[in-house]
Order: sequence, then structure tokens, then C-alpha cells
Amino acid sequence: MKRWRALAVLGTAQFLMVLDTSVMNVSISRLVEDFHTEVTSIQAVITLYTLVMAAFMITGGKLGDMTGRRRAFAIGLAVYGAGSALTALAPALWVLTVGWSVIEGLGATLVLPALAALVAGAYRGRERAVAYGVIGGLAGAGIAVGPLIGGWVTTYLTWRLVFAAEAVMVVAMLACVRWIPDSPPPRTRPRLDMVGMALSAAGLALVVLGVLQSGAWGWLRPRRVPFTVLGYSPTFFVIAAGGVLLWLFRAWERRREAHGRDPLVRFSLFGIPPLRAGLSMLLAQNLILLGLFFTVPLYLQIVQGFNAFQTGLRLLPTSVTMLVSALSGPALGRIAGPRTIVRCGLAVLLVATLWLISAIRPDIDNLSFGAAMAVLGLGMGLLASQLGNVTQSSVGEAERGEAGGLQYTAQNLGSSLGTALIGSLLIGALVSVFTTRIEGDPRISDAVRRETGVAVEAGVSFVSTTQVKNATERSGLSPQETDAVVDAYTSAQIESLKAAVLATSGITLVGFAFTRRLPTATAPQGASP
Repeated sequence: MKRWRALAVLGTAQFLMVLDTSVMNVSISRLVEDFHTEVTSIQAVITLYTLVMAAFMITGGKLGDMTGRRRAFAIGLAVYGAGSALTALAPALWVLTVGWSVIEGLGATLVLPALAALVAGAYRGRERAVAYGVIGGLAGAGIAVGPLIGGWVTTYLTWRLVFAAEAVMVVAMLACVRWIPDSPPPRTRPRLDMVGMALSAAGLALVVLGVLQSGAWGWLRPRRVPFTVLGYSPTFFVIAAGGVLLWLFRAWERRREAHGRDPLVRFSLFGIPPLRAGLSMLLAQNLILLGLFFTVPLYLQIVQGFNAFQTGLRLLPTSVTMLVSALSGPALGRIAGPRTIVRCGLAVLLVATLWLISAIRPDIDNLSFGAAMAVLGLGMGLLASQLGNVTQSSVGEAERGEAGGLQYTAQNLGSSLGTALIGSLLIGALVSVFTTRIEGDPRISDAVRRETGVAVEAGVSFVSTTQVKNATERSGLSPQETDAVVDAYTSAQIESLKAAVLATSGITLVGFAFTRRLPTATAPQGASP
């Protein structure tokens, strides 16, 4: 068991990083009360955390190469722990922002790329596959268990306890960090490319910002925007500006390589087919997972009226089966290669999403819904068991820090896209179905149709039917028209949720196209670290 001590530390760190975000998401309402602020302010704090992670993940991987990966992991943990402690004690919103969004975010950008490389360095062959299965399973478990833990602690105690506990866990991990075998330092210490760091950070931050804000700003037609560009929403222009900066980053890095200088990222790595396929699938995996974990809580909390803890309980089957499935991946690797296992995982995901569509109904069937979520975890676990290993095993020891930075950058981009794209589609479907139902209902007068159309054009949020009923009663509608509007909105809720889940089914199908370059060889028998 001694050889698995390192994995205990690394796996705990992975779980902690993912759990943290899940807890923050389910604590929004309590944070609004405690800091006497608005939901949009807390959402801005969460957005900033994501931006920091996306912007500096590549740089964090490079710093790990420069300082030593175990040292970078330890420094990152210490920074992360300091941010957790500050968050737990935060007396004001700006302190929460500094502690969680900035300090914890920067700590994570050192921890995660180093973690990916340290797993590859500590294990070989089949045991490496087991280790990455554990890491992937714990990441998914953190996403699913976060609402359960966060919901219970927030509801019955205080959200501050979660972050205080994180700080204590960080201290414990730092005491055990020597259990992790360190990679040998480079013979010549590379220099940090400051221009490349600025270009990559700004480019990635703008792309992620545009994607994350697309739901609020609108893609083209402006909604709740801070400014417009030629009369259009700034979303496309912000993403395009980020794309231009990333193109300049690529040109700058190639120039540095041509002059024999250390680049921040060797773009020649993208010429390695398994790495390219692994990064594409990691992006797709997180896009699907976060898209579903944006949609499903809306169904459980807004439509069914469950609190955060009850919601977490219904997400628990995903966490359990994902961890079990991820741990079984290495055993399956003896009889099938990564490409086959990933394709099987995508097939299981497709079944799960289609099943979930049938399980989304006005009155929840807990058995059918729970079974669909359990199957979802099985599919996600199969993907998680392979992709981390594929990504790290496709490069040599010297490139693992860079590969780790790219790996978690792809995951962050997938998470951002999943939340933004699926969220935009859900709201779009809600508006379309609601408008169609209103126009086709003879119980509703033309005047009410016009007023509803004006309200819809001003922007729509996914709210409960009780809120819609109260709003219609306050506006002076007759009981008959109130019932008609509520019926139309209830139908639109269910249809829009199904459309969002159907979109993840489509993404799953598209994912098959990116599996062609995944390795086909089965795991060697009896391999050891």
C-alpha cells in the first residue's frame, strides 16, 4: 500500500479543487444574504474564479517545469489554503473575491498541472491507468457530491465551515507532500516567457469571459450588457478579441522556438495525435458534464422545488457510479484499448442523456431519474478512466508540465462552454416554446399576448411557476388568463430542459469523431511503477 500514498495526496487535492466550485454554486442564496448583496455580484465572483483558472493554467504548468513539480504542487497548495482560510473569515464581499476568486484560483493553477504530471511520474503501466482512473473519478465525484455537502452545510450550519475545513485539509496534505516522488529538475532551468504569458492569459480570459457572459449579454442581440458594439452585444467581439490574442500568442511562441528560446508552450505538441485527441475529448467531456450539471439542478430546484441538500441526494448516483466506473477502467484496459473504452463511454452517455430526457417530467419519477443519473455516471467514469492517462502518456517527461497545463485549460474551456452554450440554448427554447404556447391559447387575449411579447423581448430567466403566477396576478390578469399563462410556462420549462439535455446528446455524438486518434493498444500485463 505504500506506493499508493502519493495517490492519496494527489487524489484528495483533485477532489478538493472540484468540490470547492460545487459548494460555491449551491451557496449563492446564503452568500447573498450574508453579504447583503445581489445574485449578480456572487455570480461575478464565480466568473472571476473561472477566468483566473483559465488565464493562468498554462503558466502554472510552465512554472512547475521551472521550479520542480512537487515544489509547485506544495506552493500551490499553500496559496490555495491561504485563500480558503481568508474566504472562511471574509467579512465583506471584496475579501471573499480576493480570497476565493484570486488567491484560490492562482493556487489551483499551480496545483492542477503539477498534479497531472506527478501522477504520470509516480506510476507506470497499469498502475498509472489506475491512478488516472482514481483522479478522474474523484473529479467527477466532487462535481456531484459538492451540492450534497455544500447544500447540507449551508442549510444547517454555515458555508464558512467548508472553506475552513479546506484550509485544515491543505495543512494535512502539505505534511504528507513528501510521499509524492518528485521528478528530476531540468538540467538547464527554462526562463519564463513573460510576453507569451500575458498574451495567453489575456486571450484565454477574454474567450472564457465572452462565453460565460453570453447568457446574460446575448450572442448578437444585446440584453443586459455593459456596452454595445455597433449596436450588437459585445459577446462575439470579446471572444473574437481573445481569439486574436491567442493567434498572436501562437505566432510569438513559434518565433521564440525559431530563435532557440524557451517557449511557454511548444505548439509542436499539438502535432501528437493522441495528445490532440485526448485534449479534444477532455473538452467535450467537461462540456457535456457541466452542461448537464447546469440543466439538472434547474429541473430539481426550480421545477420540483427541492432544496440544495435534496438536490445533492438525487445527484449522488452519478458520483457513486462514476467513481466505480473510473476505477474499473484499468481492468477493462487489459482487454480493450483507450479508443474502444472511450467509445463505449460515449455510447453509455448517449443512452443516459436520452433516458434523462424521458425522465424529465412535471412530476418526478425518482426511480427512473436516479437510474438515468447512475448510467450517466457510468459513461463519465469510463471517459475519466482513460483521458488523463492518454494525455500524459502521449508526451515525454520534459513536456508533462506543459501537457498538464493544456489538459486543465481544455477542461476549463469545456466547463465554460458547457454552462454557457447549454444555458443559452435552454433559455432560447424556453422563450420559443412559451411564446408559441401563448400565441396558440384561445384563453389569452391579444393585449396579454402583446404585453407578454414585450416582457420576453426584455429578457427571460428560468424561474418557478409560482413566481410566474404571482407576477401575472399582480399585473391584474383574470384567473383564466393567469392559469393559461402558467400552463404555457410550465410546458415551456419541461420542453426547454429536454432540449438542453438533447443538445448534450448531440455533443456526445459529435464526440465520436474525435476518438479516431486515441490509442488502440491494450494495457501491458503486470506493469509496475
